[in-house]
Amino acid sequence: MNHSVIHAPETSLGLSSPESDVNNSPGKSPGTTTKPRGKIRRIVSLVLGGIGPTLVLIGFAAVFYFGHRNDWKIPKFAALTGSAEAVRTDWCEEHSVPESICVQCDPTLMPKGPDYRWCPEHGVHNCPLHHPDVAQLKETPTVLASDLERAARALAIAPRKENNSACAVYETRIQFASVESVKQAGVDVELVERHPIVESISGSGEIVYDPTRLASLASRLPGSVWMVQKNVGDKVAKGELLAVIDAPEVGNLKSNLLRSLAEEKLQQQNVSRLTQAREVIAGSLILDAEAALAKAQADVLNAEQSLRNLGLPVQVDSLRSMSDRQVLDSLRLLGIPDEIRSQLDSQTATTNLLPIVSPIDGAISKRTVAPGEVVDPTRILFQVADTRQMWLTLSVPLESMDQLAVGQSVRFQADGSRHEVQGQLDWISTAADKQTRMVQIRAVLPNSDGHLRSETFGRGQVILRNEPDAIVIPKGSSHWEGCCQVVFVRDKSYFDSPESFKVFHVRSVRLGATNGNYTEVISGVLPGEVIATVGSDVLRAQLLKNNLGAGCDCVAE
Repeated sequence: MNHSVIHAPETSLGLSSPESDVNNSPGKSPGTTTKPRGKIRRIVSLVLGGIGPTLVLIGFAAVFYFGHRNDWKIPKFAALTGSAEAVRTDWCEEHSVPESICVQCDPTLMPKGPDYRWCPEHGVHNCPLHHPDVAQLKETPTVLASDLERAARALAIAPRKENNSACAVYETRIQFASVESVKQAGVDVELVERHPIVESISGSGEIVYDPTRLASLASRLPGSVWMVQKNVGDKVAKGELLAVIDAPEVGNLKSNLLRSLAEEKLQQQNVSRLTQAREVIAGSLILDAEAALAKAQADVLNAEQSLRNLGLPVQVDSLRSMSDRQVLDSLRLLGIPDEIRSQLDSQTATTNLLPIVSPIDGAISKRTVAPGEVVDPTRILFQVADTRQMWLTLSVPLESMDQLAVGQSVRFQADGSRHEVQGQLDWISTAADKQTRMVQIRAVLPNSDGHLRSETFGRGQVILRNEPDAIVIPKGSSHWEGCCQVVFVRDKSYFDSPESFKVFHVRSVRLGATNGNYTEVISGVLPGEVIATVGSDVLRAQLLKNNLGAGCDCVAE
């Protein structure tokens, strides 16, 4: 009995294993198996676990979308509930001012003045030289005749950058919302004023001695240096003794003259004697004597000319009346100054002395000789320069030749010097340099004070115009907007009241020369008008923005 209880089947106790339940379930035949439930459970758990991160990402996307649509501003509660009133936007995006005061969108708010259009004479629109009422001044100014003459000179002397007659940008006005917005934009203004303007052609140059006032001296005959009287830097006058050369050829020429004079005297006496005995002698003897006299006279002339070619002042007529001894004494120290003669013994001094004298007034600029040296005609001993007048040679562009003329004023300032000299243009080369394509011009510079030095380099200017009272604007305050050079002129009513329109008028201008920080205005503005200077590029950017898309239908002429 005990054995039966212990080993009784579990079913008899009402217990069964899961496997027996499955295998014995209705509709399942014995021996049939089912898929494991573990794989399904894993899939379900993965799906349920990914729902949370997905919802978080969807939330972030909703926040970014909402912020983008609302400019990242949290709307008011009234807007969320739909009870807020719609606010009307009063802003002109195109011109960056409130729509209610935009004079570009509504020109009736600030009517434009008269439009005189293109001025063919001065190349600007609404030319103030012909129509001064366009100037932004409280009172209409009077245009001076000198301004019209200055504009004519400026346009005639050189080609100027041209504006386009078809350009309509001058009709534009640049507006700011307030004075504070102008300050925040960094825009500053200055007056159009008058200032001296010099228009010139510049070039590098060199100062040299005037060749017509420069003498290079050498001994005319070989010999040795007997005496040197002057040194470098000494002032000399024309005819003043510089040195004395001992040249044997000089003694020979003096001896020839002495013999020729004696022969001429002898032949003259012979002719006179035969002429008195004409009746008793043959005529052929007289003819022979006259021929001999003519030959003697020719020898005298030849000897005289040889000495004169050496610069020795021979007075043959006075020598003919002297005795042979007197002639010898006179020729011995011929050409030697009296102060040197007084130091010599006229009886024993050599007759070979050849003086070298200065042919011009000036100063010794070079000396290459010392006493005792042997010299010849190929060696330069002295250079004498008259520095009271110098030459300036400038190299200027070939393209500027049409603007140059002999007689124009020239200014020159040497490198490293604050001293400026003025001269006059007196020569323009007829050829251009093959390498640089520059043209040489020359000016004469006075140098009475002796400040100029030969072979000095520097910058020179040929003055084309010198306008003492030109109309000028600060350099850099004008802008090229594509087909016109413009400035921005402040409206004359800018400060009439806080409600006055803060407007700058676009004005086309024709520019002239630039000196330092000033640029000449040939036409376009008048003195007293106020223009934008510092920060004017902000107005130019606004101008280009206003015209963006519309384009400029003007083509450069």
